[in-house]
Amino acid sequence: MAKAFIDWDTHTITYSSAGQPPPALLQMDGTVDFLDRATDPPLGARPEHAPRLQASEPFTEGAVLVLYTDGLIERRREDIDTGLARLAGSLARHQAADLETQADALLADLLPPGGATDDTALVIVRL
Repeated sequence: MAKAFIDWDTHTITYSSAGQPPPALLQMDGTVDFLDRATDPPLGARPEHAPRLQASEPFTEGAVLVLYTDGLIERRREDIDTGLARLAGSLARHQAADLETQADALLADLLPPGGATDDTALVIVRL
């Protein structure tokens, strides 16, 4: 589970991730920041209930927030950083595209040629 609260007045994203890869924030200059300061184990993995970590990140108008499941980036026998780098590269290459085209391009770039072996979900929001 991942959640992101976008405060349009203060231009901040407050987020939390429970067992999901970090949301990606594509900046207007093409750099990608991974929002990884509030990651926790999956829901139900703790023996006792505890508050979830949250963190906030500022954004500039026009940036793109990307939430996705691990099926988009993870590959067997491959370090997760390789998948995150692949996502960052694809986002930077397609940053000028409209959101629908960008989503299609990300799926084309990142899903394995033989098809996905894990669930894949993708949400893209222009801020």
